[in-house]
Amino acid sequence: MANWNDNRPQTGFGQQGFGASPGQTRDLSGGTTFDAGLRTHMLSIYNYMASGVLLTGVVAALTANMGWAYAFASGPLMWIVALSPLAIVFAMSFGRDKFSTSTLQAMFWGFAVLMGLSLSTIFLVYTSGSIAVTFFATAAAFAGLSLFGYTTGKDLSGFGTFLIMGVVGILIASLLNMWLQSPGLMWAISALGVLIFAGLTAYDTQRLKQEYLAINHLKVTNPSVAAAYPLGKMVIMGALSLYLDFINMFLFLLRFMGASRD
Repeated sequence: MANWNDNRPQTGFGQQGFGASPGQTRDLSGGTTFDAGLRTHMLSIYNYMASGVLLTGVVAALTANMGWAYAFASGPLMWIVALSPLAIVFAMSFGRDKFSTSTLQAMFWGFAVLMGLSLSTIFLVYTSGSIAVTFFATAAAFAGLSLFGYTTGKDLSGFGTFLIMGVVGILIASLLNMWLQSPGLMWAISALGVLIFAGLTAYDTQRLKQEYLAINHLKVTNPSVAAAYPLGKMVIMGALSLYLDFINMFLFLLRFMGASRD
């Protein structure tokens, strides 16, 4: 991929320079080039992601406070609220080209609500205070890791395959431990889960940034190809990726920081 270096000589007075790409501006102090379109794009992703997490948290807390969480802790409803979000993720991932942007938006909000119903059961296991502390710890870690992924000059793409393999590995180990019921394996899975989704947070942030820059470049070199990748859909799918990183890191971290109600 081309070298998307944002640092170029100053050529204008706060306006787009003569050598800048569309959407890029230059400051007066250090000659730093920044892409206003990229900033807007990433902020849109973070806004969608944060709104989704907030919606999930509100639904989970309200469901638990109303006593409905017990209905989702066992029986048929447990499998419905557990598997429905997974079905939506697969539908969005494999059908993004078939769905309109508005349909993907509706699916994203529906997914956030269903995740809230599913996560309401954690209030039956852990105290509300420890859940809140873990949430803010996860938010702080996520912010730092995402900032690292956005600003680092190191190419993280090589880690993607290993991180995805790690996700598959912990899924298989989790299913195996449902039969073994090994506390040691559970703690190992939790520790690896925190590390893997921490890495995915940085990796996905850089990937989303590079995808935008690549599409922006295609708008100049090959507009017909760029038209196949509408930014609206990229925002929603990017928010979904970061949402999953956040929620999974939170759940694995909760096993260490959560205080049991027992």
